[in-house]
Amino acid sequence: MTEKNYEFRVQGWISAPVRDAVGEFGDVCVLRAPPETLIYGEISDQAHLTGMLALLGNLGLRIVSVHQVPNPPA
Repeated sequence: MTEKNYEFRVQGWISAPVRDAVGEFGDVCVLRAPPETLIYGEISDQAHLTGMLALLGNLGLRIVSVHQVPNPPA
């Protein structure tokens, strides 16, 4: 599977330690979009996507939506 860009939308603004933890899972871009946080990243395969969703859940984040997007924001 070719890497695809995904947008993970979570409830609220995430703290710096949580942003750091998310960043350790791969190259991500975190943007504030009140009242939510947008996390963009390249996902390589189904296992990577499942792992990212598990990480977000384990960090206590409420996932609002997940979408495949053509390009992440610059």
